[in-house]
Amino acid sequence: MVSVSPKVKKWIDEKRDPRSAHYQAGLESILDLFLPDLEKGRIIPVREMDERDVHLFKLALGKVDVSPAIYAAFLSQAIADAIVPPDSAEEVLRIEKGKPSCKIIILRPGQEDRLMCAEISDQAYKPGIDIFQSGALLGTYDYTNTEDCLDGLNKAVKAHAWKKDTWQKQDYLTYTLDWFERVQYLGTAEVSVDKNFSFFHSPTLIKTNRVDGLFQLLFLLLNRQYTAPGYLESNPELAEKIKNRDSDFCRAIAQDHILDLLNLIKNLDLMDFAGFSNSENKDFQNEFARTEEKLRDRLIHLNFKKGE
Repeated sequence: MVSVSPKVKKWIDEKRDPRSAHYQAGLESILDLFLPDLEKGRIIPVREMDERDVHLFKLALGKVDVSPAIYAAFLSQAIADAIVPPDSAEEVLRIEKGKPSCKIIILRPGQEDRLMCAEISDQAYKPGIDIFQSGALLGTYDYTNTEDCLDGLNKAVKAHAWKKDTWQKQDYLTYTLDWFERVQYLGTAEVSVDKNFSFFHSPTLIKTNRVDGLFQLLFLLLNRQYTAPGYLESNPELAEKIKNRDSDFCRAIAQDHILDLLNLIKNLDLMDFAGFSNSENKDFQNEFARTEEKLRDRLIHLNFKKGE
């Protein structure tokens, strides 16, 4: 796939199989192109997707759970078709040339990067996962269909690429936010999550309770959406209102967004609101009002960053 680089030469000199050494280097060179657009802890498509790609992307979002230590790139057919292992590397040949491919590449950075490449196309005759490190093929997993492959990928990521070090508070925040974003996007509770690492499910992870943790999560999600590139451009009415310092309008927008997310959580039975104690109900009202004001401030602040 690529000319012999010093890295590949080093791996071969260290008695790595030249086929796996060259293929890992090729995968890394592809991933390097998109790394600036990726975020640790999230599966991100690197190019526009057609209807088929969107279907596979949604399947992957529901089944594959990545930790804050790793990058995950979803490669649609337009990119994945060009990523072909050497013909002699039979163990990692998974789809016939000319068939529409779809791949997920996962990178765990470190002193020795670990790379996982999953062929998840429903056109693959052997969907599966290949794991590389330092030019060596550490292992392969083969499956009979895409859904089994994605279930297997979730397990393989946990075993071979999950964050092993002690997690910090930010890790729990990132992990839980990614889970909830997937829930919102897919509109289902059937989204893979390890409850031992989610502060929504285990609020003591960040030294809080379930009500405070709930509103921390809502704030994190809405703040990320408000500050995403192009948010004001895609909401011209809001842009005009905050340009005129319409505080009441921004408060109403924030309230509507909070209520939408709370209704989503209720409808998906993610939290037992009916089981709240009197103390929790009081905290709920207080945190709702406080989060509403914080988000109103963030919306107003968007105008200052944009300038006039």
